[in-house]
Amino acid sequence: MRDFSEAPFLVIWEVTQACDLACRHCRASAQPDRHPSELNRAEASRVIQQIRGFGDPLLVFTGGDPLKRADLFDLIGESVSAGLRTTVTPSATPLLTPEAVRRFKSCGVSRMAVSLDGADEAMHDDFRQVAGSFRQTMLALRAAAEAGLETQINTTVTRRNLHALHRIAGLVAQERARLWSVFFLVVTGRAQLDDDLTAEQYEQVFDFLYRTSLTAPFDIKTTEAQHYRRYAAQQRKKNGAGASVPQGIIQRQAGINDGKGFLFISHTGEIFPSGFLAVSAGNVRGTTLQDAYRNSSLFQVLRDSDALQGKCGACEYRNLCGGSRSRAYALTGDFLQSDPRCQYVPPTYAAPASPPQFQPGLPG
Repeated sequence: MRDFSEAPFLVIWEVTQACDLACRHCRASAQPDRHPSELNRAEASRVIQQIRGFGDPLLVFTGGDPLKRADLFDLIGESVSAGLRTTVTPSATPLLTPEAVRRFKSCGVSRMAVSLDGADEAMHDDFRQVAGSFRQTMLALRAAAEAGLETQINTTVTRRNLHALHRIAGLVAQERARLWSVFFLVVTGRAQLDDDLTAEQYEQVFDFLYRTSLTAPFDIKTTEAQHYRRYAAQQRKKNGAGASVPQGIIQRQAGINDGKGFLFISHTGEIFPSGFLAVSAGNVRGTTLQDAYRNSSLFQVLRDSDALQGKCGACEYRNLCGGSRSRAYALTGDFLQSDPRCQYVPPTYAAPASPPQFQPGLPG
């Protein structure tokens, strides 16, 4: 398992929070207009050089909608020229034209990710709350295929689309995406508690993803469902070490968690452990990414599996998994508490008489 004490594996950079969609689950609560305090071009260039200073982490340009930023292609070019593996996650709006997709390819983007949260137009557009988003997503995927640009499809699982995951998986295969990145809801931003799954439903989705991974022509990864790794490890143990399961993507994610192999930079330069865990370790205008990631007490404690509380602290899978620190914070007010959407009970765990109480959505 990799040591993430010095450098992250993945850097997500929210270059703008502006977006013309109004997605029900949006962690950023994105708005149509750019924020006046966004990092300017010179500051953005310094950020790219600092990311390169970590070595060669994967850099994802995201938003909002990164295409709302006029200098996006210049920033992508700087990132690629610096030697960083560079990907982009544009929103499916009229800005995502075939020409924009071709420019991503010519600039050296290694992969474009688009979101698909419904198996048909009605379901997806209701999720995104803008008519035509599904059609725009399909057009972008086909433009990428024509341009020879590798694609990834992101899906956020909620009660609204749980019943349609098998159909969405079919579209991922149909559009020849390289990776299906399955996000699990964190109740922050516009996300509502009523849309979240139960811990038992999480396990049902894990079972579906695991079985799908046996035959799918694409890789599957999860975001904010670190306990999928625990589930996969249990299945390997149950089925024998020789089980024919594509483990490459899970192995690459092993141990990665919010602030541990993972770094998020906001549109105004705040340095977060995750876009879903808006607890800041500083701002790039006043500190370096390296100092915040390596030396801040926030990132250091998040990388210490012995600091975990409750079931996560007692779990034999805590170094592989560790639970979602973002979800723990959103639902308990304490990012070191157990992930409330994990139903696994470690053999050595003795539950407290009175679990901690917290009102979701209020600061802890």
